[in-house]
Amino acid sequence: MAEVRRRLLGAGYPEPLVEAAVARLLAAGYLDDLAFARAWVAARDRTRPRGALALRRELRLRGIDDAVVEAVLAEREAESGATAATEAADAAAGDRRSSVPVEGGAADAAAAQRLLDRRRAALSRIADPARRRARAYALLARAGFAPDLAADLARTVVADGDPAADPLRRFGVD
Repeated sequence: MAEVRRRLLGAGYPEPLVEAAVARLLAAGYLDDLAFARAWVAARDRTRPRGALALRRELRLRGIDDAVVEAVLAEREAESGATAATEAADAAAGDRRSSVPVEGGAADAAAAQRLLDRRRAALSRIADPARRRARAYALLARAGFAPDLAADLARTVVADGDPAADPLRRFGVD
């Protein structure tokens, strides 16, 4: 709603006319912040995975109320909780996905893993394991994932998922 209001006012329409138009669109069911937020999060998870921090920021920039944003992110987390058991079974069966326990939720962990899987070929071309880990961490941090999640998953990229090959581990640095 806020974005429609802002665009109409920016186009020079008088405020009473804008408010009447927004009221009619709401009554007709064309404006629904909750449906928009759900669709935005689903599209982001599917095409350009982002962490909860980035999703929250993007939705707030589009004028979505904090209560709606938190509700949609809670739904996202609940939905990923249902699929987390399947992903854990895949990881136990030898899938390349990480089963790293992290703060930030199962939804963020799954989205971050999808992003890393998409960029795995580019990351694997970096010969130096420390640089590969740093690039993976930077990729995840820019995408709005929590720092601890980014660090844990970046470690899995070193030497094709072998955290023991991380050169910093030899010195006791995690």
